[in-house]
Amino acid sequence: MEKETNRPTANSASASGVVIAGHYNEPDTYVTKRPEGMDDWLITYTLGGHGYFVTSGTVSRCGAGDITLLKSGTPHQYGTEKGERWHFVWAHFSSRMMETGLLPDKELIVHRVESDAVRKRVYRAFKRVISDFGERGPYWHELSENALREILLLLARRMSKQTDPRIEETLRLLSEGMRDTVRIDALAKAVGLSPSRLSHLFKETTGHSIVETLNLMRVRQAALLLRHTDRNASEAALDVGFANYNHFLNQFRKQFGVNPSTFQKNGYRSNLQ
Repeated sequence: MEKETNRPTANSASASGVVIAGHYNEPDTYVTKRPEGMDDWLITYTLGGHGYFVTSGTVSRCGAGDITLLKSGTPHQYGTEKGERWHFVWAHFSSRMMETGLLPDKELIVHRVESDAVRKRVYRAFKRVISDFGERGPYWHELSENALREILLLLARRMSKQTDPRIEETLRLLSEGMRDTVRIDALAKAVGLSPSRLSHLFKETTGHSIVETLNLMRVRQAALLLRHTDRNASEAALDVGFANYNHFLNQFRKQFGVNPSTFQKNGYRSNLQ
């Protein structure tokens, strides 16, 4: 049966949306059956091996990189598949901690995270949930809720807009290397595509070329610097990776319709979302 050691008291549980969290690596004798469901939602993230969930007579399997979200009140059974071990992290939580729309109206969701960067981010967030829950230090419930909310936001974003994981990874690399000279061949190698295939797929997916997207990232970042810091236009241009100031001016005007000094003086707020 499911291990539920260290479950908090009713009073402490009501003080936090996170009811209990843990990290398991279980053999195929591991199984939990709840024919009446439960009051909490359950979210798991599989690190290795395979587990399964049974809801409404349907068996859903999960493997490495899968996030599962089980709705409160859903009769269910879950456990480790026969002949396997199931290595996973998990948390029970109350729906009261989530904004409307983050929790879908489905009994069970199994979502595969393809991006290695997103997988690492999800796992880091789960580790914070488990650590803060276990330590019970000052503000532990707020900290654990924030980490869990990050996971649910990542899941909601991915489910609302299914982007090819190779394009998602390209966008991440562009953002992280915003100041660097773009090298499409290096990006293509990093995501396992040919340069021509990446360029075509990127334009098809985003509506912009890789270079156009990078320029857009840069000018938006420069606009934020102009609004919120004392950087002048030439300093902001260098900060975001523009070596040629005239090129920066052209790209900035293209995006905002004014030059950087006018933008900074008048506090334009459009096109920064």
